[in-house]
Amino acid sequence: MTEPPKSGWAADLPRRALVGLILIAIAVLALVQGGIALWVLTSIMSLLMMMEWADLAKVDAKTKRLSMFALSVPLAILSPLAAGPGFFALGLIAGAAFFVTMAARSQQLGLGVAYCGIPAAALLFLRDQDNGLVLSFWTLAIVWATDIGAYFAGRLIGGPKLWPAVSPSKTWAGLGGGMTAALLTGLGFHQWGALPLGLALASAVLAGVAQGGDLYESALKRKAGVKDSGTILPGHGGVLDRLDGVVPVAPMVALLVLMETLL
Repeated sequence: MTEPPKSGWAADLPRRALVGLILIAIAVLALVQGGIALWVLTSIMSLLMMMEWADLAKVDAKTKRLSMFALSVPLAILSPLAAGPGFFALGLIAGAAFFVTMAARSQQLGLGVAYCGIPAAALLFLRDQDNGLVLSFWTLAIVWATDIGAYFAGRLIGGPKLWPAVSPSKTWAGLGGGMTAALLTGLGFHQWGALPLGLALASAVLAGVAQGGDLYESALKRKAGVKDSGTILPGHGGVLDRLDGVVPVAPMVALLVLMETLL
């Protein structure tokens, strides 16, 4: 999550909050509808992420389009009208990533295909489960809770920096606040949403994973020499900025659920 300078955080909060609430409302509506609605939203977000990733990789417009077209193939297979989420779609994502790496002669761009495609497959897989609405909503909710908890704990408490070379504004207090907020959110889903206790308790660890995704995206931006991945979301930067925590958390949750199903 992109953070404003400390001196102006309070002034920027209303705009950030409004955009954040709009995004949450859209995500919740898509989750409730499931099916085509959720597939359309995840596909759009994935392609926007790929566009921003290509910009961070500083490739030309033709190569950017190539990467987006390649990603659109597995995204199409993820549709409920096609194969849907499964190992076939994952194989196509891997194939698209390899193709882009070879065609564009860029490992970074090929990695972007996987980075933008796998979370979409994971979220659609979670929504397809018997308790899919709870699982998918919890997955997003713990990321939101982590962002909110980290934002306010970091601003109000401050203290030692988490990784100043990559993200100067993030603190250990923010990480603790994010993990606490995520754990409370997970326990809430266990109490009122019948989420298995093991998954609920994993919320704190997943908050750390979300923060790791945030730091990774910050490193990408620092390497590219930009503050935000894009400007499409006022107060939040780009789509990559907004979904940097979802990218690692959704596949991790899908893996936990798959392991629980097989065991």
